[in-house]
Amino acid sequence: MSKIKVLCLPSDTSGVFKFRSGDPHVMLQNNYPDEYHVDIDYQPKVDDMNFWKKYDIVHFHRNIGHDYSKTPELLKKLNDMGIVTIMDLDDYWLPTKEHPVHQLIIQHKIHEKIIANLKAVSYVTTTTSIFADEIKKYNKNVFVLPNGINPNEPQFQAETLPSEKLRFGWLGGSSHLHDLKLLDGTFNALSSLKDQFGVYLCGFDTRGTVTEINQQTGQQSQRPIKPEETVWARYEEIFTGRYNLVDPKHKEFLMKFREEDYVSDTQPFYNRVWTKPVTSYASNYRLFDVSLAPIKNHIFNRVKSQLKVIEAGFYKKAIIASNIGPYKIDLKHALKNGEFVDGNALLVDEVRSGDWAKYMKKLIQNPNWAYDLGQRLYETVKDTYDLNNITKTRSELYKSLIK
Repeated sequence: MSKIKVLCLPSDTSGVFKFRSGDPHVMLQNNYPDEYHVDIDYQPKVDDMNFWKKYDIVHFHRNIGHDYSKTPELLKKLNDMGIVTIMDLDDYWLPTKEHPVHQLIIQHKIHEKIIANLKAVSYVTTTTSIFADEIKKYNKNVFVLPNGINPNEPQFQAETLPSEKLRFGWLGGSSHLHDLKLLDGTFNALSSLKDQFGVYLCGFDTRGTVTEINQQTGQQSQRPIKPEETVWARYEEIFTGRYNLVDPKHKEFLMKFREEDYVSDTQPFYNRVWTKPVTSYASNYRLFDVSLAPIKNHIFNRVKSQLKVIEAGFYKKAIIASNIGPYKIDLKHALKNGEFVDGNALLVDEVRSGDWAKYMKKLIQNPNWAYDLGQRLYETVKDTYDLNNITKTRSELYKSLIK
């Protein structure tokens, strides 16, 4: 039997490549070398039909190439040629108004173009059954291939640094201000326990530009963003209680926004951790014991993947998460009437914002609970989200589609 020839078309070189496109297909070829040949191409010859004839399966994320308007017609041609077309989608096509790219998507009608691709493609893969149900409104042929972790990857093998204090951490990107606002006031509420725990904000990044508009001429110009103008400065205000929870010397250091370590005789309460590439960012989990995962309750978040749960689980970290959408797939609340019961996480209901501080306090006062929750979460995710197992499912799926 000849090998199944797969063309993988990633949309980026970072997160999508790692979890949805590149890494999964590299493992597909590595684990099943006698059955698959995979090519990864960032610049496919869109208009050359002889280019496409070499492949049995074309897998792409959201769109093929840069021109959304050409993709539905191309998909029809590929389908007519008997080539299996698979579109992967891991985020809802229209972010909420508070998302940084919302206006850009509306302006260029990208959400409508993504839906057009959904209608034209033969099959769709996505991250959760929740998102699959939304996608089925436009394409019934949806398969769930969740995000997975390669447990042998070095960044998921780093040993947790020792500490006498329980440490809480958040790790993410620049589009989560309204999610992190759910924690606003939480750290102030725990100020009396400040000497008993630490906080880590991971992913800090001051790069970017600001567009300024001349009010008299309407002319637009861009300049480098000032560090204090970045969304990460807003994040930091939340984690430091507007800097009231850090001592004056530490605040003075933080205000310089230098990418260097803070030198102190004692471990500071708050710790800024600068951004890392996708190949090493997960090593930040070694810095803390409990992962915080707040998300607002809206459609964009409800259909997101549970990657934060998976990552925390592979690192055997406890997690406190919003009790909505993706976090309800694998997590079971472990606190009842103030007692630790069967479960693998602490879940905060939307209408009980004070529970963030309440649950953090419980773990600060009972650090062994955090250890136990981390072990339970690991048992929950270690097989289901092992990329080797997901790749086996992907292999079986592709074979069935070829047949």
